[in-house]
Amino acid sequence: MDNLIRFKQSDLAKITNFRNGEIKFGEKMLIVPKDENVFEFIKNCEAQFVILGIPEDVGVRANLGRAGAESAWKSAIASIANIQHNKFCKGNSILVLGQVDTSQEIEAAALLDENNPEDRKKLFKIVEQIDKEVSHIIFHIVKAGKTPIIIGGGHNNAYGNIKGTALAKGKPINAINFDPHSDFRILEGRHSGNGFSYAYDEGFLKNYFIFGLHESYSSKNVLDNLKSLKDRVKYNTYDEIKIRSQKSFSQELFQALEFIKQEAFGIEIDLDAIPGIASSAMTLSGFSVEELRQFIHYFGNHKNAAYLHICEGAPSLGEDKNNHLIGKLIGYLVTDFIKAYSTN
Repeated sequence: MDNLIRFKQSDLAKITNFRNGEIKFGEKMLIVPKDENVFEFIKNCEAQFVILGIPEDVGVRANLGRAGAESAWKSAIASIANIQHNKFCKGNSILVLGQVDTSQEIEAAALLDENNPEDRKKLFKIVEQIDKEVSHIIFHIVKAGKTPIIIGGGHNNAYGNIKGTALAKGKPINAINFDPHSDFRILEGRHSGNGFSYAYDEGFLKNYFIFGLHESYSSKNVLDNLKSLKDRVKYNTYDEIKIRSQKSFSQELFQALEFIKQEAFGIEIDLDAIPGIASSAMTLSGFSVEELRQFIHYFGNHKNAAYLHICEGAPSLGEDKNNHLIGKLIGYLVTDFIKAYSTN
């Protein structure tokens, strides 16, 4: 795992706010010791969940979105380290592996203008390199029998999550995506808007369900494509659930699970779906935080849940005084998944 920056004990100590009479996750979470083989330690340690950060926004820029998603990892891990270790959720169930080393890709991307067609093609190629690094690390985590929790970056990283998991399982996997957008756009070159279409086209993604599509932000071309693939790609819309009340939230959870539960499946969360969350495609209309937490609990509770990916949050685009709140939200989502998974 050459493209991995391992988290160290000193890193945990720096971000954990120690307090008398309390035990924080940062005091209990595991890290891979310096002299240990990463794969062997992951395989043999007591922790079931392996947290991996992806601090990048190259895929968002390649998709002509607002940069900032690289800032979520740092905010999230600081919040997770300060969650209380107690009977409801225990820090020693987590191994903090570290972050994908995206420094070279970000440095190369910084020299490019995404609005220039030739530069944008170069950004596509940089995203492909990040894909390789992500899929390689996810493959090893899943192969070791553990459950990845991936934080940060653009939704382009869904491709690496799906590919790595599918290769480790030896067959295609399914995915559920909580997202206002399909991210199933044309295969024009890799970016944050086509991670699922590339994974599908290359045979790593079998069944795909998009939960809460925003009708006003889905192109006719995408909707026509989804219709042509309706046996393997299904969706519901936010508008029919929350605006027109044609479908119920709870019934749609059930229908989506029925579609994907036969195989291992990834749980993909795009924070663009939540109103007021600073992100590349921030919205004022969408599901509530509580509904998102219920969603993660519902799908995380199934035995075939293979990973959780939380992406597109951009604390650097938020208010200076409250940019820790996205990290805190991610902390809630991570513990919701762990609690649900632990009872399945």
